[in-house]
Amino acid sequence: MRLSRPEAIVNYAVLGLFALISLIPIVGVVLTALTPADQATASFAIPRSLDFGNFVQAWNQGRFSQYMLSSVIVTVTTVVVAAVFSILAGFAFARMRFAGRNVLFYLMLIGMFIPLEAYIIPLYFEMRDVGLTDTYAALILPQIAQSVAFGIFWMRGFFAAIPSSLIEAARLDGAGDMRTLWQVLVPVVRPAVITMVMLTFMWTWNDFLLSLVMITSESFRTAPLALSFFQSQFVTQYALLSAAATIVALPLIILYAILQRYFIRGMLAGAIKE
Repeated sequence: MRLSRPEAIVNYAVLGLFALISLIPIVGVVLTALTPADQATASFAIPRSLDFGNFVQAWNQGRFSQYMLSSVIVTVTTVVVAAVFSILAGFAFARMRFAGRNVLFYLMLIGMFIPLEAYIIPLYFEMRDVGLTDTYAALILPQIAQSVAFGIFWMRGFFAAIPSSLIEAARLDGAGDMRTLWQVLVPVVRPAVITMVMLTFMWTWNDFLLSLVMITSESFRTAPLALSFFQSQFVTQYALLSAAATIVALPLIILYAILQRYFIRGMLAGAIKE
């Protein structure tokens, strides 16, 4: 369907308005982070001069080098493992026939509907009983479990929409299941995989509750949790707080800026039809 020029103008105007509304808080935080400490206030204001030293001071005083490393370890491990499991299981549920397939699939989806808040306390006691609290495993394993539930649901839909003729052609060329999956199907659904990876990265990187409950040692503290402690120490130093918040959010912004084309394609992709 082709939009007329007036309709296109209206659409772009509405989208531009919502984009502006979304960007105003972000711009406000960045401008506050660049404002000299003695001029920063809690309200939105354009600084008379820029002070990039706030980022250096926040980085050093908040010890974010250590906490960002912890977040990278937890997030990258979770994303890689969850992506591999989701692709394998999504392919199995979409293209293989085995007893109890539908029951098992819907059982896996329970992880999407039960929020972390509902089972965080028993999860803590289970982790404590096996000696995993205050370790990276206490953060990585639950995150993988949550992410795989969504990943299976996401990838199954894309694998099921791939034309059967493509798989049959791979079979005729002598490709087995694993070769068909990784060399034929995964490249076809690459935007979906990248979208899943970005969403998993975002959810894992921004996690706060799991880190708050499972971690007491500073050695394993993640960046969002460290930002909370930093806020309690510098509650009235708005420039430092904004700089610290920008530092924690920066990896997500960079990742989206690099992969946004694939992310949008994955989010908008419908069924692949023959």
